Amino acid sequence: MKIKRKDHKGQNGRVLVVGGSRDYVGAPAFAGMAALRTGVDIVTVCAPEKVAWAINSYTPDLITKKFLGEEFNLTHGKEIITLSENFDVIVLGSGLGINKDFVLKLVREIKKPFVIDADAIKVLNLELVNNSLITPHNKEFEMLYANTIKKPGYDDKSMDVNIKAIQPYMNDNIILLKGPTDFVFSKDKKQQNKTGNNSMTKGGTGDILAGLCAGYIAQTGNMFESAMHAAFINGRLGEYMYKWKGYGYNSYEMIEELWRFTK
Repeated sequence: MKIKRKDHKGQNGRVLVVGGSRDYVGAPAFAGMAALRTGVDIVTVCAPEKVAWAINSYTPDLITKKFLGEEFNLTHGKEIITLSENFDVIVLGSGLGINKDFVLKLVREIKKPFVIDADAIKVLNLELVNNSLITPHNKEFEMLYANTIKKPGYDDKSMDVNIKAIQPYMNDNIILLKGPTDFVFSKDKKQQNKTGNNSMTKGGTGDILAGLCAGYIAQTGNMFESAMHAAFINGRLGEYMYKWKGYGYNSYEMIEELWRFTK
């Protein structure tokens, strides 16, 4: 993927990450740091206050907006919606926990592209979202399928059948279905990515992928190609980490080595 660099701060992409909760501090940090590694200029993380302070201790490169309480609530939505106007893409879901009303408020009122991951996927159906890249693993995809189609028919043995069944409901969204083979598809096309290996089942790899997707979307505006490129890079990184450390690496170490594949 070719990315044309511009000259002034902010012109090479601004990513807003909305996530984190009392039990999940690292997820939005991983997403934010991965987005920075793609070359975007600014990443801001909206998180509950204690989560945001912890993220600041990881790296000074992430700006954080601190919201009172241990979890997001609807009163926080208005400020985040206003803030989103200054960003190119919004990552929603990393470490968020199940927070249906909050998620629905943001996807209905924010008019920017989304990368939707993790628990945010579990409370949505495709009719509620537009202009979004959704990044489920198999179980999350099964939940999205059930919420969208609302009738039996999910085939545990054939992902191709499931993809074909859900494509008529896609609107202008893209799905990056994570697995041994990644499937990236829209309502009218489908491609595969085969990089990666089974060492990537550890927590945090999906957050890194979401951040990569957002970083590339912020710089190119091309959601489908950004998804393909992010999946490829994330998989190559996993292959490198396994060759270097076997199964014993962690997601923070992946972030530290990501520069090798995004330069």
